[in-house]
Amino acid sequence: MMMKQIRSTRMSLFGVTLVSMLGTLAGCTASVRVAGPPVYVPPPPPPPAVYVAPAAEVAVQVQEAPPPLPTYEQPPIPGDGYLWTPGYWAWAAGGYYWVPGTWVQPPRVGVLWTPGYWGFVGGVYAFHAGYWGPHVGFYGGVNYGFGYVGVGFAGGRWVGGSFAYNRSVTHITNVTVVHNTYNETVVNNVTVNRVSFNGGAGGTVAVPTAQERTAMQEPHVPPTASQQQHVQAAAKNPALFAHANGGHPAIAATARPGEFHGAGVIAAHGSVSAESHAAVPATAHPTPPPAVASNGQLAHGGAAANNVQNTAAKKPLMASTRRRTRVRTRPISPRLPRLPRSRPRRRRTSRPIRR
Repeated sequence: MMMKQIRSTRMSLFGVTLVSMLGTLAGCTASVRVAGPPVYVPPPPPPPAVYVAPAAEVAVQVQEAPPPLPTYEQPPIPGDGYLWTPGYWAWAAGGYYWVPGTWVQPPRVGVLWTPGYWGFVGGVYAFHAGYWGPHVGFYGGVNYGFGYVGVGFAGGRWVGGSFAYNRSVTHITNVTVVHNTYNETVVNNVTVNRVSFNGGAGGTVAVPTAQERTAMQEPHVPPTASQQQHVQAAAKNPALFAHANGGHPAIAATARPGEFHGAGVIAAHGSVSAESHAAVPATAHPTPPPAVASNGQLAHGGAAANNVQNTAAKKPLMASTRRRTRVRTRPISPRLPRLPRSRPRRRRTSRPIRR
């Protein structure tokens, strides 16, 4: 009897517990909400890419931005085998000075020139020096012109052991000397402007491409001795500093390195030298003076001298027929007001009266 009561009590407790558990589960099931479709939230845009060059490539760091690139023409190539190196702004104690663009003989066959450029990183403008290599590397996206449109080089290419020039972008006039030429239109996808630096306010926003990064890892050759002498000569020329030429150097490009005088010198548009040359007509030539012999007489060796002699014989000198007059000069004294002259009074004398 006792055992039956215990069993019934256990059964009743089990039933109560089961009922309470089912009620709890029912309440939990009723409170579950069905979620809607997931909403996609795009991630924040990444910050703009900034290329940081290795410390070994940085040559100079300054606080001032370089001036805009001047506009100039490319001088004719001096001979076969020369490669064009564009001009750029360099820095010295006196500020920015212009290194003229010039034709240079490469150090060896098969290498191309990667121009130097200024890049704004970390609050300063750092200059990355140029170099020779099998391929053209990154030069800041700066459009130097004449094949250097910001990416790569379109002015020519190596074909075997000789260099072929693209006449569409290079100044090749003497085809009898330069035989390897071709014409290929260059599609420029880079904005044509005069910006001379990468990054920062107003600079280009270019970053190295995959090909340029690969070219940067290749073996490089530093500038040749003639290129270094060219830069040193430019630094010693006061007229090439920006504060003296206002960003328009009179020597913007040369036919050969270090030749800053002669027919191969090209002035920038807007420079004082360019304006003076534009003011003189191309056909105007000064009349040469007549030839004079050692005895002081006109020489008889040319038609110009004979013409001068005939003219002198027909028209005698005016100085020989003009009457000489002698002019006397005397110092000019200040003019004083004229005063009336005072005459002495004559005294009357008594004379005898004649009768």
